[in-house]
Amino acid sequence: MDNFFRYFMVVFAIPLCFFALSAKCRSFDQHSNKLSHFLKISQISASPSPAPEASQPASNRTSSSVFSVLSYGAVGDGVADDTQAFKTAWDAACQADASAVFLVPRHYIFMIQSSIFTGPCKSGLVFQIEGSIMPPDGPDSWPKNYSRRQWLVFYRINGMSMQGGGVIDGRGEKWWDLPCKPHKGINGTTAPGPCDSPVAIRFFGSSNLTVQGLKIKNSPQFHFRFDNCNDVRIDSMNIKSPTGSPNTDGIHIENTNDVKIYNSVISNGDDCVSIGAGSYNVDIRNITCGPSHGISIGSLGIKNSRACVSNISVTNSIIKHSDNGVRIKTWQGGFGSVSKITFNNIHMDTVRNPIIIDQYYCNAKACSNQTSAVYVTDVSYTNIKGTYDVRSPPMHLACSDTVPCTNLTISDVELFPAQGQKILDPFCWNAYGDIKTLTVPPVFCLLEGFPQSFRGNDVDTC
Repeated sequence: MDNFFRYFMVVFAIPLCFFALSAKCRSFDQHSNKLSHFLKISQISASPSPAPEASQPASNRTSSSVFSVLSYGAVGDGVADDTQAFKTAWDAACQADASAVFLVPRHYIFMIQSSIFTGPCKSGLVFQIEGSIMPPDGPDSWPKNYSRRQWLVFYRINGMSMQGGGVIDGRGEKWWDLPCKPHKGINGTTAPGPCDSPVAIRFFGSSNLTVQGLKIKNSPQFHFRFDNCNDVRIDSMNIKSPTGSPNTDGIHIENTNDVKIYNSVISNGDDCVSIGAGSYNVDIRNITCGPSHGISIGSLGIKNSRACVSNISVTNSIIKHSDNGVRIKTWQGGFGSVSKITFNNIHMDTVRNPIIIDQYYCNAKACSNQTSAVYVTDVSYTNIKGTYDVRSPPMHLACSDTVPCTNLTISDVELFPAQGQKILDPFCWNAYGDIKTLTVPPVFCLLEGFPQSFRGNDVDTC
């Protein structure tokens, strides 16, 4: 009987154990894959709240769809010029199947000259950045026959996703120190001469774009710029440059519509997000902004130009230690309109101008007074609370002498001084609207109703 029992264990029990072990192995593999996937996702920059899951990493795709720049001659030592390898790999990936991945592998640093990556490509292309990318080091290293206004440009691209856990380093320090930059000349002046500096990443004439999970820092000028684009989603980005770095807007859009900017952290020397003329349907949510110049619509109407901006929403965000909070800025002499703007549920932490409309924007020593202006109307400020820097009033509504701001709505606004106890009065000029609730401080200067001497249909409302 004992021998029979031993025989049974050998013949039957061992396969059963092997079967059970295989099941556990499969379970372990599944958990391992999930863990591996989580670790890749965790490389996405921290955001104020959980961001949507990123697209499938390149390493999980079939190897035949991955176009690594190393396979096209890139060195990745941070010194060699890898521009041609990037362009060759781009051409191959751009014309491949919809599942193609242009891969910048981790553990490498690639130096790239100013380049234009042109489409159209097959839809679904993924530009996967896992390593580091950087340009030449400053103006003296920039080739004379290359544009100094841009670094990496993506032109006529439809359906591309730029993502990954890598770093884009603009190496902007030497550009910021040019004598022509503000306050860099002798005795704090601005010296004359050419002052072009490259935008780090620019999308032009493109659509159905996703940019997510990347870290970008120290751009010579704007970090991201979108011109003549539509259907853009920017998610879980970490954008950083020093407080004093000039014109380093985090994300700038111009003539671009249907834009979503979510779950990102931006700290820089200019606007976290700037919205230029011709932009509409822009949704900004869950942004931590600052130190910076805040979130701005404008500047608009420069050199007597027409500017149309509408349907802009900024919600559930934090602005801290910044020169401005939520701002609308226009030049005198422009025309067009800014309308249907919503600022809701925004926390201010030591912000110099938490709420500001400036229709006298001027970046020179003196600007001449002009009668025409971009019309500002239908702007809502709701649930905006926190502290302000006492060097400026908490609300500054300076509207045009001839084209007043109308239908401004203010409710649930509570702004207290970050230092001291004296609460400063808001400033208003030719601003009309409605106070829905008690505010701190009270906005007695806002004019009620609609200006009798002004008819909205007399202006260009786009």
